[in-house]
Amino acid sequence: MALLEITGVNKRFGGLQALNDAYLAVPKGLIVGLIGPNGAGKTSFFNVMTGLYPADSGVFKLNGQIYNPSAVDEVLKAGIARTFQNIRLFKEMTVLENVMVGRHVRTSAGLFSTIFKTSSQIKEEKQIVEDAMRLLAYVGIENEAHQVSKNLSYGSQRRLEIARALATEPLLLALDEPAAGMNQTEKKELQQLLQKICDDGTTILMIEHDVRLVMGICSEITVLDEGRVIAQGTPEIVRKDPAVIEAYLGLAHNG
Repeated sequence: MALLEITGVNKRFGGLQALNDAYLAVPKGLIVGLIGPNGAGKTSFFNVMTGLYPADSGVFKLNGQIYNPSAVDEVLKAGIARTFQNIRLFKEMTVLENVMVGRHVRTSAGLFSTIFKTSSQIKEEKQIVEDAMRLLAYVGIENEAHQVSKNLSYGSQRRLEIARALATEPLLLALDEPAAGMNQTEKKELQQLLQKICDDGTTILMIEHDVRLVMGICSEITVLDEGRVIAQGTPEIVRKDPAVIEAYLGLAHNG
């Protein structure tokens, strides 16, 4: 069963047709890749899917229910959490506070209890701290919980961004270039973390330029070129597709 099913997506920016009848299916419980050459429309697809840009047309379903990606917060509440190619942390907040912000999406304390610190609000805040620490341990950076996030290493910032996204309890974790800027050791550690997240029940969709990483971790891959889907299937099928080889993978293998 497809956890995420998107069909007929079109998006134009002025004279540029960024997405042309694009579609995507992400089966539940898998890691799925979205790849293509520069300018293929991958980030535009992510931005439309997660409410950053309005689609000109398209049908969006998550867990069998139609959702309207008209605003980022609504998409988050529906169950899709994302990270960005350019890391977007609250740089002056601590590592722990960053994850707590994500956790607040799923908490219930209202304005009155927040202002007057009711017993229920105090109890909930304690639980948020515990949940945030658990997630930091899960991604392997619990020892950096009280550091200001801007002082973390690049790899740890990536892990923090993933922890903050997981704090929202997403059905789908959407990762935009999670391995960007990482060395081979960091990429291997990232692959292990993503596999753990998937094995523990969170479906993952990822844009990634590192073809080797995508082929090594993804069960299914969708390939975009010039805003259109040109291939979809297992890594073995996609790797051999002539249109894919011409558009992208042949260049990567020769590089």
